Order: sequence, then C-alpha cells, then structure tokens
Amino acid sequence: MLDNKGFDLWADGYDKAVGLSDEEKSYPFAGYKEVLGRIYQLVMVKGRAKVLDIGFGTGTLTAKLYEGGCEIWGQDFSERMIELAKAKMPGARLFQGDFSRGLAGPILSERYDFIIATYSLHHLTDSEKISFINTLTGLLKEGGAILIGDVAFESRQELEQCRQQVGEGWDEDEIYFVYEETLEAFPAMEFEKFSYCAGLLSLQG
Repeated sequence: MLDNKGFDLWADGYDKAVGLSDEEKSYPFAGYKEVLGRIYQLVMVKGRAKVLDIGFGTGTLTAKLYEGGCEIWGQDFSERMIELAKAKMPGARLFQGDFSRGLAGPILSERYDFIIATYSLHHLTDSEKISFINTLTGLLKEGGAILIGDVAFESRQELEQCRQQVGEGWDEDEIYFVYEETLEAFPAMEFEKFSYCAGLLSLQG
C-alpha cells in the first residue's frame, strides 16, 4: 500500500495515470469517468449541497462540485494532494489525516447532504469498511446519502474472474467491495455497475 509519502510522489501524475487506465478500459480504473459522472449528477440534483469527500486526492470530482456551488469538506492523507486540490477549491475545508485512523474533529462536528468516497475505501479491510460506513451514516443530514465509487464487484465470483484476467497486475494490498457481501451489513445499500471492475454503492441515511 502507498503511504502518504508515496501518494505525495504520485500526486502530480495521478490524474494522467488514472485517465490512461480509464481510456484503455484496463484495471483498475476502467469506468472511472462514468462513476464520477454519476456521482456528480446525483449530488447536483440537490443543488448547493454540503459534501464531505473521503480521500479526495487532487479534487477531480469535488472541484466540479465546488464550481457548481457545493460546500466542500474533505480529508486526505497526502499533503501534496491537498495542495493541488486547494488550488482548485480555495474555499473548501480540507484536512490532512489517515481516515482509517479517524476523521478530523471539525469534520465530525458537521452534518452533510452527501458523503462521497471515490477509489479510497479499498484501503480498508472489510470489517474496517463496515465500521467506517457506520460512522459516516451518523454524519448525514436527514435524507442524505453515502456514495462510494470504487473498484467493486457484484459477487465474489466476478472479483475472482477479474483477478485471474489481470494476473500479476492485480493489487493484493487493496481490498475491494463485493456488493453481495456488503448487503449483509447494509441491506438497504444499492449497487450500479459501470465496468467489469467499477461500480457505485449508495446508501441513504
């Protein structure tokens, strides 16, 4: 797994690397733009929503939401990623820290219309995901929603098929969502598939 220094080193080329993977429809970012586009649509329907972004990276999605009038809060553990995102969103409330160890105090004191996480929660184990999502549900306003876009599969069989196809390129340090298994903890969660390795999990508060 990349630590915060690793992400700092990758930050300047991150968007380009992701874009190439998406255009080539290759693991792990095949469907990336479609996932982010869908989240953008869902958030903007609300209009001027208050959004918390977990692991926002360079702000690819949140910068668009910011431009659309949303109030942006976020946490990321890469100082360089935050620097790049802040340049795009000078009025956003962005905090540095490893979300797997907890969220910043100011973030926990607020409530949000949407909590989004794109390609970030795969750094958590399955049990950590459940605990973290439970924490996030407590930060939602009434009628709010959690939107998780990531490498995700409908079933364990689909994940294993992808692993076999990818071969040595598979990242063993990342732990991906399996929708059927996530349903056991969150029966109301919904799943929308965008590619053979990308999907959107949504949970209403």
